[in-house]
Amino acid sequence: MNIPTYYWFAPGAFGLCLLLHLPTIHETIAGDIGDLNDFLEVPGCPLLHSSEFPEGVFYRQSKIYKHFMDTAINMQKSAGILVHSFCALDFRAMEALTNGLCVRDAPTPPVYSLGPLIARENNTHAGAKHDCLRWLDSQPSKSVIFLCFGRRGVFSGEQLKAIALGLENSGYRFLWAVRSPPGKHDLGSAEEPDLAALMPEGFLERTKERGLVLKSWAPQVEVLRHGSVGGFVTHCGQSSLLEAVSSGVPMIAWPLYAEQRMNRVFMVEEMKVALRLEEAAGGFVTAAELEKQVELMETKAGKDIRRRVMELKSAAEAAVMRKGGSSLVALDKFMEAIGARNGID
Repeated sequence: MNIPTYYWFAPGAFGLCLLLHLPTIHETIAGDIGDLNDFLEVPGCPLLHSSEFPEGVFYRQSKIYKHFMDTAINMQKSAGILVHSFCALDFRAMEALTNGLCVRDAPTPPVYSLGPLIARENNTHAGAKHDCLRWLDSQPSKSVIFLCFGRRGVFSGEQLKAIALGLENSGYRFLWAVRSPPGKHDLGSAEEPDLAALMPEGFLERTKERGLVLKSWAPQVEVLRHGSVGGFVTHCGQSSLLEAVSSGVPMIAWPLYAEQRMNRVFMVEEMKVALRLEEAAGGFVTAAELEKQVELMETKAGKDIRRRVMELKSAAEAAVMRKGGSSLVALDKFMEAIGARNGID
């Protein structure tokens, strides 16, 4: 039927560089990435340690690895790829993709960087404002650290207590969305979290004047856009990254799963929009480490990141709202390509 195939790739341009380059990595290294314990070069990306790669590409015999390989090969044969990003955020990656550096011995299809695409949240009911937004209204400008880790962002009871102690010891204001600890299948329980049982004894009472803990969910886009929010502890998902950058909020990077460890490298080393949260054995983050990184938001390093994020906020607005913006131009080119295939002028 000769129907052209276009891919929508949500994880961003750096992730696309890795995926398109995966068949080349497969051919050039012996053994599994998960056993390599070494750095790998991926065009358009900073140097990546094998441990930072998505777990799905660790072992060649796994079903998910084969899925990634099939997807990469099919993408290379497609009519084009739409990636959720904007050029100023990952210029190096887009340059490598445009120049065909990620695919060996074959042409790279056109790549269109379209974003940031952020839904307008409407979290009011009968005109009522979410309680956490009313709480933020009473806080000083850029004084609140926001912690939110997505729908799959769940922690053990021990880790939740460490987060609480780190926040308390930092002395900073905070807004924290907490999900119930993992259940039998390592997913968060569907039950509403019992905050009194999960938090250290007396924590909620001691911090009630400067902190708010939410059960399960927060209106993330609206929170990030609020003027009282000055930092964001995030799981490094692409949507959360774009929402924070578009709101001008610097980040503390705490990856949990999928491509997020790789995203942290891009956010810290390439984009320079986040501080790196270091894990101890087993991925555990100590209270002292969280306290340190929260406090670093007010140091020169933190202020440099804030300045960089504000620059990218302006670039994000220009990409989608100004005539000649990079994402608008990319959208026009995409529509022209479709029109040309259909014989439309």
